Amino acid sequence: MHLTIDNISYPVFIEKKKTTKNTYIRVKKDLTIYVTTNTFSSDRSILKLLEEKESQILKMIQSQETKNQNNTDFHYLGKRYEVIYTNTEGVLLGSNKVFIHKEEDISKFYKKEAKKLFLLHLDKIYNRFSRDIPYPSLRIRKMTSRWGVCNTRLNIITLNLELMKRETKYLDYVIVHELSHLVYANHSSLFWKVVEENYPDYKKVRNEMKEF
Repeated sequence: MHLTIDNISYPVFIEKKKTTKNTYIRVKKDLTIYVTTNTFSSDRSILKLLEEKESQILKMIQSQETKNQNNTDFHYLGKRYEVIYTNTEGVLLGSNKVFIHKEEDISKFYKKEAKKLFLLHLDKIYNRFSRDIPYPSLRIRKMTSRWGVCNTRLNIITLNLELMKRETKYLDYVIVHELSHLVYANHSSLFWKVVEENYPDYKKVRNEMKEF
């Protein structure tokens, strides 16, 4: 099945489950429209629903396209660079281009930079934090579904390596978020009050991060 929106045809994948009562629509990275519904839904009724939801689906497609664009090419601290592969070892940043050895492990480059930058920002934010909390250990790793994690029992915060690709305001927000968990290990209103004390614009930045 395909759905045509603005003269562009998008593939539709339908999954029918006995346990699913309602119909859910998502758009995947490859811009496939993914429909989860119950076993009694006919293809005709599904197509009709998709046509009725065309404007909402178009917004989902546009949002996914933005995410795809934000996660391709080479990004460093919020800037996109054109990649030029070379025979010279290492990674060299130019004004608009990045020169990378053809066998370079980019993750190692990001991690080397992150060890310095993340610690610098953690220290800065910790020293001005509004509540009395223990200084945490810092870990860095690539994560697919979270920007940060706080282990309140071991007093460890883990930051997503992908933050190296974004403007530092997002790094600062995530650090504030995780440090706030050392005050409240939940997402209660009291927790968000601590976040706001230390990052007044957190709602705006948090919403922007949905584009990544």
